[in-house]
Amino acid sequence: MTFSFPETKTGPRFGLAAAAVTGCVALLLLGGLPVRADDANPVLAKVNGSEIRQSDMALAEEELGPSLAQMDPATKKENLLAFLIDMKIVAKAAEAKKIEDRDDFKNRLAFARNRLLMDNLLAVEGKAATTDEAMKKVYDGEQEVHARHILVETEDEAKAVEAELKKGADFAELAKKKSKDPGASDGGDLGFFTKEQMVPEFSAVAFALEPGKISDPVKTQFGWHIIKVEEKRNRKAPDFDQVKSQIETYVTRKAQADYVAKLREAANIVRMDQPEAAAKPDAAAPEAAKDSKMAPADSKMAPAKK
Repeated sequence: MTFSFPETKTGPRFGLAAAAVTGCVALLLLGGLPVRADDANPVLAKVNGSEIRQSDMALAEEELGPSLAQMDPATKKENLLAFLIDMKIVAKAAEAKKIEDRDDFKNRLAFARNRLLMDNLLAVEGKAATTDEAMKKVYDGEQEVHARHILVETEDEAKAVEAELKKGADFAELAKKKSKDPGASDGGDLGFFTKEQMVPEFSAVAFALEPGKISDPVKTQFGWHIIKVEEKRNRKAPDFDQVKSQIETYVTRKAQADYVAKLREAANIVRMDQPEAAAKPDAAAPEAAKDSKMAPADSKMAPAKK
């Protein structure tokens, strides 16, 4: 949620502040937490004896940041403090009117509490997972395979191709004659690819083969394959410092998704809107993970040659 604050020296208008209060249950929850009184967290104002501290300002800025982005530091501080003062005043008035006893408020409060608990725990789990060792493993562990394949319609055709290869037929020449893949004219050459760039059945065999070896027939959604691995290598990556932030995001989100999946697996989930068989779907990664640049590419059979 975003808010439009006028850049005034007296802070946001009361009407805007009142509207913002309805969307800032998280601030109401956190604003009352005890804070150690020291110089690092000074009291900035008191409203009817209730303190507003620097830590409250930090929470408000985190919540309202986008609407304050164009303000100079002094104006931003004045607006934030004015908002917190108004929030204290209105919250007190809401208590007097027994707003907290209303069912809709209790529902929002329970939702906000659960959301804050979830966000904080996942932040802890994500941070714990982003060790130097974990990030280096992602950086160093991306292997690529250079392979050729011959793709045919049936298992019998694949076995016939396999028999010809065992008799000494040249793989590339046989691919040109027998393969129905678009890359047949190149001798079935797929170039280098990572495990995620191929369908799982194909990758499992290709990455298990040693260079120079030829597979047994392999079935995928595209048909039947005979695979020959030419060579393997670790993918050349940019300097670690250039991709460190992307790797950190990937490791964090993967750890969070794995943690949620583990908790979901142990939970007793009953879905009233679905058959019992659908009660435990696979846990999905956090929404922000969909935008991760480290996400695997869609599975395919003919990656662009590198």
